[in-house]
Amino acid sequence: MTKFRLPDGFLDEIKARVRPSDVIGRKVALKRQGKEWVGLSPFTSEKTPSFYVNDEKGIFKDFSSGLGGDVIKFLMETERLEFMEAVERLAGEAGLELPKATPKAVEAYDRAQRLRAACAVAERFFQDQLRAGGGAEARAYLSDKRGLGPEAWARWSIGFAPADWRTLYAHLTKNGFTREEIIGAGLAKVSDKGGEPYDVFRARIMFPITDTRGETIAFGGRALDPEEKAKYLNSPETDLFQKSRILYNYKRARSALGYGGRGGLVVCEGYMDVIAMGEAGFEAAVAPLGTALTPSQLALLWRAGPDPVMCFDGDRAGRGAAHRCIDVALPEVLPDRSVYFAFLPDGLDPDDLLKTSDGAQRMSGLLTGAAPLVDVVWQRERDREPLATPEQKAGLEARLQACAGQIAHGGVRSAYQRDLFQKMREHFWALRLAARDGGPGGAAAAKLKAPRKAPPALGQLVRAASSPELVEDQSERLAAIHFGHPISDAICDAIIDVHCQTGTVDPAGVAACLAQAGAQAALEAFQAYPSSGEIRIGSQDAREWDLLLRLYLEKPAEAAAGDTLGDRGALSKDARSWAALHRDVAERRRLLSDTSEAQIAAYEARKKGAPGS
Repeated sequence: MTKFRLPDGFLDEIKARVRPSDVIGRKVALKRQGKEWVGLSPFTSEKTPSFYVNDEKGIFKDFSSGLGGDVIKFLMETERLEFMEAVERLAGEAGLELPKATPKAVEAYDRAQRLRAACAVAERFFQDQLRAGGGAEARAYLSDKRGLGPEAWARWSIGFAPADWRTLYAHLTKNGFTREEIIGAGLAKVSDKGGEPYDVFRARIMFPITDTRGETIAFGGRALDPEEKAKYLNSPETDLFQKSRILYNYKRARSALGYGGRGGLVVCEGYMDVIAMGEAGFEAAVAPLGTALTPSQLALLWRAGPDPVMCFDGDRAGRGAAHRCIDVALPEVLPDRSVYFAFLPDGLDPDDLLKTSDGAQRMSGLLTGAAPLVDVVWQRERDREPLATPEQKAGLEARLQACAGQIAHGGVRSAYQRDLFQKMREHFWALRLAARDGGPGGAAAAKLKAPRKAPPALGQLVRAASSPELVEDQSERLAAIHFGHPISDAICDAIIDVHCQTGTVDPAGVAACLAQAGAQAALEAFQAYPSSGEIRIGSQDAREWDLLLRLYLEKPAEAAAGDTLGDRGALSKDARSWAALHRDVAERRRLLSDTSEAQIAAYEARKKGAPGS
């Protein structure tokens, strides 16, 4: 009977694909604390958390019971599973098939090991060829055009495939590999006309492609000949390599990021972009292998960190790549898992940008200020067609609804619906103002590319004017608030005045109060902004309204500057859905153009002298 054990590296592959905090978090309520997660022990009764999970080290430690270990040990302890039962459970979650104890399985494992060995020998061969006499042109290209010297070649295991047709094949044969193994590893192929196999890669600079454990399983090659039809060429798909399931530089980038680190990996478009990023200090960069990002690759990104950043060129092709990414990401987003986008200046790729005198600083700023997924969804749908007619506006509404409808998680789907429609209402409000300023026919609105932003909380205040129960419930807090903008504060004062005088509130009463106070700019803004109905007590909208008041009351400086809402981690988890919808608060601080400097100066002087301002 054939003896069988788990293949070498199989458990490492599981652990590379599964984050302990994801598995353990289903049984223990975990909160992030630095690079670790902390929660109450599942093994003892305790009131003070002493249970820690470290994704970077792949372990848990429970100080109250003394238990600790990896994620396999956790499942064995909490679900009373045998070792192989726990391994089988995790293998299924990692998308791996548990090897069976059969002669065929042993044979398949041995073959895979031979293919890996062939790739390792090929990698060393390519590196030697880069430094040999035939690699002069490749060395000049790397040094002169890419700024990469011998130390960088070694760091990234860069090599060179000679122009000869069978040099690598002969080398592998000499090292004991069979024809079937060399072809099976994707290093040679057979002509339709028959004859000896020939090398897949010829006259190309070579980049090893590794699996999630860091072992070389394929190659990418860049042609030196500018007339070559395929500028970049990847290994054909093999038993080891499926390009839709691998990211270039994943193992190195994930190690640089740290599993428990805040943020996520940076996704570039190609090998040289990743290498340029790494050489400039941005080591957590990866790239898909010549195709649009796939769901499997997105899952890899999220295993490394919750918020990967897609770093694309700012041209039409880069926007197109980002838009394709949207439809891959939307069905999978969760409250603590999303995608961000950083667009480079038009005409520049990461390598170009980083070669400028302040390139690293500019790249850091682009990554730090990356746009959330919801903003890029909005921009894509807004810009698909003009919005000059009711039919076109209805089309935008339908597209936004369809985008939100792709999201599987109910809470996130609802948050996207609210945010996208809030953005739409604000955009339509700005278009109406532009049409008014642009004269008859609304031509200015139809051509408008950058409409004026609404004053802070304008949409919420307009809704509050139709929500008497909400105003009654929040009247004291509403009276204490300071939005930092003359229009928002004038509308808020009018709501309070109407409620105090009549015991209720309605839009007509608020408009009359603004007119009587001579607050013409606030009245026009109030009447122009489309209302979306009453905010009902106990609803999600009411909870978000409560968060809005709390933010302005407890952190007025941050709210006025937009800093708190711009920071992905500054608010509590309960507030994140609301914060994600309003990351552009800072932009909304711009005063409307029809508010005079004298009005603003008077307003600021009045507020400086007001109690509690």
